[in-house]
Amino acid sequence: MTEAEIVVRLRAAGSVFAEQEAALLLAEAPDAAELERMVARRAAGDPLEQIVGWAEFDGIRFVVEPGVFVPRHRTEFLVGLAARFGHPDAVVLDLCCGVGALGVAVRSRLGGDRVELHAADLDPAAVRCARINVRPGAVYEGDLFDPLPDSLRGRVDLLLANAPYVPTPDIAMLPPEAREHEHLLALDGGADGLELHRRVIADARDWLAPGGRLLIEVSEQQAAVAASLMADAGLWEQTEVDDEDDDVTVVVMGRRPL
Repeated sequence: MTEAEIVVRLRAAGSVFAEQEAALLLAEAPDAAELERMVARRAAGDPLEQIVGWAEFDGIRFVVEPGVFVPRHRTEFLVGLAARFGHPDAVVLDLCCGVGALGVAVRSRLGGDRVELHAADLDPAAVRCARINVRPGAVYEGDLFDPLPDSLRGRVDLLLANAPYVPTPDIAMLPPEAREHEHLLALDGGADGLELHRRVIADARDWLAPGGRLLIEVSEQQAAVAASLMADAGLWEQTEVDDEDDDVTVVVMGRRPL
């Protein structure tokens, strides 16, 4: 199958990046039979990252299993903010880590070797991916802070929590690539989308070092509530907005006082 033939099939299936996707599938397929299978999956709507087995985020490749949340490029805005406030010896905690992309990207931006990275997720498939991607680093399976060692309490400089923030009633409006191919627990944020954020914010101060920061990504509509939750939890709140692209990305930060 030629690249031109793949492009025609992908365009017919609705792909807006058919040329780039065709080139990638050709590069990743080990033989003609596997290429046919991969093209058929993509034409059927399977996420490209889950077909090829990896996703690129902040210039780094991450192993991705079928069903796990694929890191979105918009979240590189949060990574940049975290790196601005970090330092080469930072203790970084990536909650709801998925494949571990945020923590690894922040570690890379901070220089890598001396960063102490911890990550946790409830989804066993995501944890399997993260344990490959995060090395060296510690990955825990469990609910938010529950699986973490007590030795981390009061030591975290950067707490990244890209928890799901899509309100339950809006799940049906997500693109099929997400709705049909990513685990619901990585998408559903509860009635108003902030169910997990409330829990993270309420307990964050116990885990943050003095001056440490919690960073979460939310929608524009959720930002004011998230900022209020930060203040109520005794954190100095700050909201940053990236509106350079068509999709606005909002990150609400909370800093533990010194």
